[in-house]
Amino acid sequence: MLDRPAHIGETPDTFTGNRALDQEEPLLFEIGRPDATGVDLEDAPDVAPRLGGLERKEAIGLPGLTEPETMRHYVRLSRKNYSIDAGLYPLGSCTMKHNPRLNEKMARLEGFADIHPLQPQSTAQGALELLETLAHWLMTLTGMRAVALSPKAGAHGELCGMMAIKSAIVAKGEGATRNVVLIPQSAHGTNPATAALLGFSVRVVPAAEDGTVRAQAVREALGPDVAAIMLTNPNTCGLFEREIVEIAEAVHDAGAYFYCDGANFNAIAGVARPGDFGVDAMHINLHKTFSTPHGGGGPGAGPVVLSERLAPFAPIPFLRREGEKIELVEHASGTQSFGRMTAFHGQMGMFVRALAYMLAHGGDGVTQASKDAVLSANYVRASLRDVMTQPFGDRPCMHEVLFDDAWLKGTGVTTLDFAKAMIDEGYHPMTMYFPLVAHGAMLIEPTESESKASLDLFVATLRSLAKSAKDGDAQRFAQAPRYAPRRRVDETLAARKPVLRWRAA
Repeated sequence: MLDRPAHIGETPDTFTGNRALDQEEPLLFEIGRPDATGVDLEDAPDVAPRLGGLERKEAIGLPGLTEPETMRHYVRLSRKNYSIDAGLYPLGSCTMKHNPRLNEKMARLEGFADIHPLQPQSTAQGALELLETLAHWLMTLTGMRAVALSPKAGAHGELCGMMAIKSAIVAKGEGATRNVVLIPQSAHGTNPATAALLGFSVRVVPAAEDGTVRAQAVREALGPDVAAIMLTNPNTCGLFEREIVEIAEAVHDAGAYFYCDGANFNAIAGVARPGDFGVDAMHINLHKTFSTPHGGGGPGAGPVVLSERLAPFAPIPFLRREGEKIELVEHASGTQSFGRMTAFHGQMGMFVRALAYMLAHGGDGVTQASKDAVLSANYVRASLRDVMTQPFGDRPCMHEVLFDDAWLKGTGVTTLDFAKAMIDEGYHPMTMYFPLVAHGAMLIEPTESESKASLDLFVATLRSLAKSAKDGDAQRFAQAPRYAPRRRVDETLAARKPVLRWRAA
């Protein structure tokens, strides 16, 4: 009789480890046999080794697979991916929003998909015109003077914007004295990291009881040593910073600059312009605000818009039009640019998708998308506020709604348990334990892409789970996920004694 497959371990309710048509999947090299091959290869030519005695002496032992075995392996793996194409993805902070297939089609057009960064600019005028049009949209939506397209992601954009600020400070002869950056308590973790990377010290600005930053708190933190503030708006609690204009004025009066973390720009795009708030620099996550799901480390792009004061310090390359000809300026000589921070010109595919999104929606459509994202988040908030608690009270949020774990007190269920139970219900968990200012945080961002029916099912599911927790069914949560391909790991053991090498079962 054939033994149970070794990779199944102790899990299974079935002999194979499969659950109906959801098939168990071993690693690729656990499939097939070392003595099998899917292709016929000629013997390697007899040549003198050039590895100085380090060449392998024994067969590597990798199994050979047939084409159907290989294809089935990857198809089964693909089915284990939970994505925005499979269901609602309430992961806040880095939006999993719908990416229209039209955008993908445009990004794959010959001339965009096949463009080479070293080909002559005279042969890429159409692509450069696309960059110019995208830059115009970004400056129009933000009310800013210039844009640097080359940063590859949000944190990279932060670095770019802060490098422009540092260059401006040095140009004023204040490089040695302005060495502090103000960062609110609720900031993204990348903000203090970026400031520290550039040699700044960080001074934390406390959050008020309502989760926002007060202008008075910023004034008290300001001094002649402050170079800039890094503030997110809407902030990481999903709340709009209502005193942002007063904060900008205080920062400017102190001779410092205002960096706005634009990670949440998708809540206000087409509704409010950061330049009107007094922002000097802000990155925009194209992959978040203008489609292209970004989870799992997919491609990103973090263009940075700059105010009139910082525009001269923008990095290279930048675009310059002379009549019908567009030039990508590659050298900083004769300018105040802080130089180049990345090879080549940015993520062309992301630029195409973002502009396709903008043109397909139009200005009014971008505005509507922002309003719908805010409406969806508030619909979730209003639908759950009687069973879940909000750390800063019941008040309108922006594009994401923040709950804490106060409502779970005494149930024996934690935020992590609740999130694991969501997996059994077919949902990817929301962002957990962030922002840190909320205890046991659950940050839910439904985006503008979900229908009311989809939101209603999501809300009903969370209400059902909440009732189960409050009814004392802690065991259900402690064992979750029960239906995922892999069950819950021992978190402590995984952290303290991680197994990083594969071992045969």
